[in-house]
Amino acid sequence: MSSVHMIPVPGSKVVAYRDDGPLSRGMGMLVAGQLPPLPPLIAGAFVTGVLLLIGVAGTDGVAVFAPAVTLLLAGPGSSHPHDGRLDWLSPPILRVIEYTFVAACGFAHGVSPLLIFILLGAIVFHHYDLVYRLRQNVYPPPWLASLGLGWEGRSIVVGLAVLVGWTGGGFALLALYLWGVFGWESLTCWLVAPPSRVEEALAETQD
Repeated sequence: MSSVHMIPVPGSKVVAYRDDGPLSRGMGMLVAGQLPPLPPLIAGAFVTGVLLLIGVAGTDGVAVFAPAVTLLLAGPGSSHPHDGRLDWLSPPILRVIEYTFVAACGFAHGVSPLLIFILLGAIVFHHYDLVYRLRQNVYPPPWLASLGLGWEGRSIVVGLAVLVGWTGGGFALLALYLWGVFGWESLTCWLVAPPSRVEEALAETQD
């Protein structure tokens, strides 16, 4: 698994910004891009918000099923070209859902704030790296979306950790895994990346 040969971005960058994992992409294949992404995603965000308001720390643990609900609603839209006027809102909404769910689960179940920050830091680092490389018209290797689990996979792992009563350990293990995958891939990618236009311009001015 190497990122030496970086791949030009195919199609809409908005789809790449979504950071869909295998589950979401698989559901998208079922509808073959026929389902508009934004309305189901807004519904998923609403349901997630309601479940979190009910109480992620409740004895029934109903809020930990929010990722599954969001996946069922938003996953099929992953194959859409996202060429609608407001479809660019899909990635930011997914980010808010994922970050809020992870933070809510962590704080509600007594996870160390530092550990919550480390886990969210790995996810935010990946999204920042994704945005920056797409601005350079470079697409991450296909395997990264699978190993990175996608927004839905990471949320489901957090939800399962809460359900089995191993929230702190689950956060720690997931954070270690994500930092390893995202950090290693990003480092190897940018070490072999061709100079950006900015770097080329600076080099020319110094000659």
